[in-house]
Amino acid sequence: MNKQHEPLIRLAKRDGMSAKKVWAIRLSSFLVAILMGALIFLLMGNNPISAYGAILTGSLGKKTAIRQTVKIAVPLLGTALAIAPCFKMRFWNIGAEGQITAGAMAASYFALFWVDKIPGPMLLVVMGLAGALAGALWALIPAFFRAKWGTNETLFTLMMNYIIIGIVRWLKGGPWEGRPGSQIIPNFDKAAVLPKVFGVHCGWIIVLMLVVLIYVYMNYTKHGYEISVIGDSVNTARYAGMNVGRIMMRTMCLSGGICGLVGFMVASGANMTLSDTVAAGAGFTAITVAWLAQLNPFAMIVISLLLGVLQKGADTLQTRMAVPTSISDIITGIFLFCMLGCEFFINYKIIFRSKHKEVSQ
Repeated sequence: MNKQHEPLIRLAKRDGMSAKKVWAIRLSSFLVAILMGALIFLLMGNNPISAYGAILTGSLGKKTAIRQTVKIAVPLLGTALAIAPCFKMRFWNIGAEGQITAGAMAASYFALFWVDKIPGPMLLVVMGLAGALAGALWALIPAFFRAKWGTNETLFTLMMNYIIIGIVRWLKGGPWEGRPGSQIIPNFDKAAVLPKVFGVHCGWIIVLMLVVLIYVYMNYTKHGYEISVIGDSVNTARYAGMNVGRIMMRTMCLSGGICGLVGFMVASGANMTLSDTVAAGAGFTAITVAWLAQLNPFAMIVISLLLGVLQKGADTLQTRMAVPTSISDIITGIFLFCMLGCEFFINYKIIFRSKHKEVSQ
């Protein structure tokens, strides 16, 4: 007799779950995150109710706070939209940080050296186009190597982040340095700064337009259909006559172009100068935004704003309640962990070994 040995615990993909149960799991995960955060505050000797109140009032309590929250959410949303087509295609673009930096660098060149040669409104257009083009070209490099020689795009795009950041650091201390020895690039002229709408640079309008465009592109165009087929099966795409390498390069150019546009918006609208930290981690955090939204552009709006609230509120905790930066980061990490974890339980179920063993003769 041969006994069939089952593992103690195994995972199985769910066939489907009702919308009511899905949202119940998501709400439960959010409540768990709140309780875990409250425990952290208690261990630190802070009142959890006061701490959460400080987060909300610090991010949404005043008009200025709301504007800062939106300003944080804009690059997160823009970058999440950029990487969504790549992820749907199963091309893991981890180089958004570098593509944002490349776009910001190209836009800054025109802001610093062409401000007297191009009229104001046209200068902003040129800066935006230069940023998008630079981001697209920077993203095209790993896509070409993947399409031509099958290189690992995850490592390739990740390493390229450090290259472009190193170039900006060289510019800071060399050709683009303002006052000698300052290691700072001069601030942009007013003509090279994005105008504000309702107190926030108009980049928020651009990313909202991109939400609609990316949604239509991914769901209602031939290119979007090709991306879906490649994401499901590369062999099927090739059998259908699709040029997989060309589609990969085209999609990465689109992704890098949007990232470069985000770099332009951050440099021109928020920082008004160029630095090696222009991306500020948005390229990595946006991966979480995209996955939590399940690559749905409209859901990305809500998640980006939520992360903006957490980040701005965490800054308020440091100033009002003298909470260390590390604790604020832990609270943000707990929320992200629980939000990502709930998607696991939505898509998979845990099966424990049955007490009755099956025996085959």
